[in-house]
Amino acid sequence: MVDNIHSLHASTEGVSELSFLPMTVADLDSVLAIESVSHVHPWTKGNFSDSLAAGHWAYCVRPQLADAVKGSYLDPEVLWAYCILFPAVDELHLLNITVSPKLRRLGIGIKMMNAIEGVAAQQKMPRIILEVRPSNEAALKLYQSLGYEQIGLRKNYYPVDAASGLREDALVLAKSIKLVA
Repeated sequence: MVDNIHSLHASTEGVSELSFLPMTVADLDSVLAIESVSHVHPWTKGNFSDSLAAGHWAYCVRPQLADAVKGSYLDPEVLWAYCILFPAVDELHLLNITVSPKLRRLGIGIKMMNAIEGVAAQQKMPRIILEVRPSNEAALKLYQSLGYEQIGLRKNYYPVDAASGLREDALVLAKSIKLVA
């Protein structure tokens, strides 16, 4: 796991500073509480455990300790968001990024994406790729606003309804990252 992302602190206007802390097994109940209400077909505890075991870069995003207000959303015990990244040889694959529903539209996703792009540059990875459901209009709009472009389509990639077997395509988006010499 990259040690330097957890020291990144992204400012979020009027909210707090964000701390990226390595995700641990102890975080999974909090992660699953957000995941289960955020996605049509959420990741399971096993999916997250497998990512941790595989050495994927997994981070929990919480408010900085300096901004702590116990019992509120500024309590550093409260999970705001998380992300799972898979480092490949020449690109960083964003596997999961989720912000708590109660904290959306506050700029947290943008700050997270900027921090992730910074890590890709530091690690000399010239491209970030990700998949997104076409029906996830908020995420798609966010990625497009940050300069991600569609490079492909994965047919029937996402499960929608286990009972009916319905599936949804995935748009494959990518962004080239400027590497520092």
